[in-house]
Amino acid sequence: MSTVVGVRGEIRDLYAQESAALAQDFLATGEGRTALARRTALVDSIVRRLWQEVVVSSAAENSTASGSAYALDLPKNFALVATGGYGRGWLFPHSDIDLLFLHGDADSESEYKDAIRRFSQELWDLRLKLSPVTRSLAECERLDPNNVEFAISLLDCRYLAGDRALFSRLREKAVPRLVGRDCQSLIQNLAELTRSRHHKFGNTVFHLEPNVKDGPGGLRDYNVAHWLALVSAMEKLRVWPDVKTLLPVSSCRALDAALDFQVSVRCFLHFRHGRHDNTLTWEAQDEAAARRIGASDAEISNAADWMRVYFGHVRSVHRVCNQLLEEIPAAWSSLYRQFQGWRSRVTSEDFSVVDGLIFLQRPDGLRDPELLLRLFHFMAEHGLKLGTTTEYKVEQALPALAATPPRGAELWLYLQETLVQRHAADALRSMNALRLLALLLPELKGIEALVVRDFYHRYTVDEHSFLAIENLHRLKESKSEWEQRFAELLTELEQPEVLYLALLLHDSGKAVPSENHIELSLQLAESCCQRLDLDQRDRETVRYLVASHLEMSAAMRRDVFDPANVKSFAEKVGAPERLKMLCLMTYADIKAVNPEAMTPWKADNLWQLYIGSANYLSRSADERVHTGEEGSIAGQANLAHLHSLAPVAGKKINIFLDGLPQRYLRIHGATDVLAHAEMAARLGQDGVQLSLKQVRHWYELTLITTDRPFLFASVSGALAAWGMNIVKANAFSNAAGTVVDTFYFTDRFRTLELNLQEWERLKKSIAAVIKGEADLARMLRDRLRSEKVGSAKVKIATQIEFDDHSSAHSTLMQVLTQDRPGLLYRMCSLVSKHDCNIEIALIETEGQMAIDVLYLTSGGAKLSATRQVALAKALREELAEKEA
Repeated sequence: MSTVVGVRGEIRDLYAQESAALAQDFLATGEGRTALARRTALVDSIVRRLWQEVVVSSAAENSTASGSAYALDLPKNFALVATGGYGRGWLFPHSDIDLLFLHGDADSESEYKDAIRRFSQELWDLRLKLSPVTRSLAECERLDPNNVEFAISLLDCRYLAGDRALFSRLREKAVPRLVGRDCQSLIQNLAELTRSRHHKFGNTVFHLEPNVKDGPGGLRDYNVAHWLALVSAMEKLRVWPDVKTLLPVSSCRALDAALDFQVSVRCFLHFRHGRHDNTLTWEAQDEAAARRIGASDAEISNAADWMRVYFGHVRSVHRVCNQLLEEIPAAWSSLYRQFQGWRSRVTSEDFSVVDGLIFLQRPDGLRDPELLLRLFHFMAEHGLKLGTTTEYKVEQALPALAATPPRGAELWLYLQETLVQRHAADALRSMNALRLLALLLPELKGIEALVVRDFYHRYTVDEHSFLAIENLHRLKESKSEWEQRFAELLTELEQPEVLYLALLLHDSGKAVPSENHIELSLQLAESCCQRLDLDQRDRETVRYLVASHLEMSAAMRRDVFDPANVKSFAEKVGAPERLKMLCLMTYADIKAVNPEAMTPWKADNLWQLYIGSANYLSRSADERVHTGEEGSIAGQANLAHLHSLAPVAGKKINIFLDGLPQRYLRIHGATDVLAHAEMAARLGQDGVQLSLKQVRHWYELTLITTDRPFLFASVSGALAAWGMNIVKANAFSNAAGTVVDTFYFTDRFRTLELNLQEWERLKKSIAAVIKGEADLARMLRDRLRSEKVGSAKVKIATQIEFDDHSSAHSTLMQVLTQDRPGLLYRMCSLVSKHDCNIEIALIETEGQMAIDVLYLTSGGAKLSATRQVALAKALREELAEKEA
């Protein structure tokens, strides 16, 4: 044992010194492959030294006791094997060390059980991340359906120490037999794991902060491509194939270049973070670009340039990986196999389809530009992928096509037919990957693989545009009730192709950094329309959609039930057909930002704004003049309906409704109004009446009480203290001073969903805050302490704007500022201190930016200019102080 203790000190010093030297050398050279080879060799030397000191010494002691001879470097029937990344020699600075303790039989397992435990503990004590498994040779030959990853790890097995003959039996006999017998199951499981991982990342490589290991096109995909080709070849040959012959030469060149780059990037991330972290954050991108990690020969002036190099490599890896998943039949599920068989019957005189892949009937056919355009239309129509040889033929045809690219009506004819097809987005992605799309439409070249940092968008600009188009096509297949409304709207469009073209171009102006990308987008859209020779009417529609694609989102930050807001927005749009297009464009654009951006709440608001605007546009000019009177008539109709439902409660309803604004009746149905009237009648028994219910994907809290200072702020603060996220709120009061406040919120931590008893506790807590029986400041402090609030990645400058025109009765105050816990509470408290009433609150968050719109009155009227100035000054000071 004393010998092991001495060796442990030597090894610890060796590991620390070599690791520091390795990090220093990488800092100087940025050579990832060299770093991997050195760390692998370092760990090899450590595990072999410990093997000799712990395992071989134990074997020697046992052999002395039994009187048999024992070779110190070769315990019989027991071997140490590197697997997985360690077996490949890919030992990154902070990656796990995958070890297999391989036994020839049960006697070996029993004999070395304690030695394995001591050996593993020594490595853990060195702070090495060890992932050990113990298996017999017979177990290694069987595929465990619950642990396919282990079988896959054996494809990279490498001898370290112990019985060489046992290891040879593993590598030369057991693994080929495993692969030969279970090839199809192995490939199917690997394919399912890969597709599931791709789905987790949205099936795209174009993330703004990608994971360089597990993201599509990352190092894991490189390995998958290697494993798929290896298993397929081994199944045929029944022996280990020559790895140099597994893939075509062209694929090997692309993969080797990508591997050099990605290995360097992952090493850089591990050294930079000081841990096993593979996320390429924006800060890491800046540093990698400055150090030209993996791209010493490329022209790089900023992080966006470097990321284009990154995306070029991962796209190549992703492409090869997907091609193998498509081309190896064993990688298909049974359902997919049936689907591919059906699609294989989709053949034309120009294209043949084999196993879901498109091939050319005539090898030289792509010299004809029309055939090239028909190829991608065929792909978009049938949801097929191009075969490897077809992609190669497309790339060969590009130089000649670049000399005389198609344009004008001919190009627009094929492009519009492609855009309206169900799988248009996939066809556009393929055209983009093959560099064809920018050749046909140079206006899109600037946004190819472009990273724009706003901490809200998740994808590159080009992928965002493709996703937006894809979102509209997916509407046709949606089973969601609220999405089906938009799907029906899509079927009503006269020219959907014009909308798809506008979506393709709407963010093209982001190619040049500026505060307003729309101006350049308009210039590029005009250039594109000229290139396609669109008629004047279609050009005007494209220009309008590109220029106005943010207008509906802006109107949604106002009260979508406010007639003044609806009127203002509808008059900007002007025509019902444009309204439909703009509504669908807004839906697709928001949904393409990130998977969580288009919430059911936001979709409902978008639909309400569309319906209100459509109704406004459908009225005659004479009816528009009498909008106010019509509202009064509608109110009288609502009252009559309420009285018919509850004739005995007529007086009670009249007292409750007296003085409430017409908007209250517009947004609350008869059932809610009757329930509120009953709650108001019970105020004599309990001065704070609360109702809580779940509606779709959010919760609705209704408060009825007598008005008092800081009421709205207190409730918003109490909800924040409970960890709730308020998305909207309404505040009303009647002539008797009875307040009807409704808060709509989401439950961030699923407290109410998982604990039904918490519903009553939440209501009691809010009531206690309103009555002054609970310390709200302490509750908020406790919440802030329990949440880890990281530093903001981007600083949002506070902007405060007042609007006296959008509402007939209130002054709108819009606040754009850094999102932070308790923000609404602090804002509302300050508003109350300035003797302002909150009539409506609309709350939205985009990334780290809060966009809050408050409808304010003071003394029953709009805010004076003096009060607006004072309130804005106080808010800026408050928000600046809290930020500091």
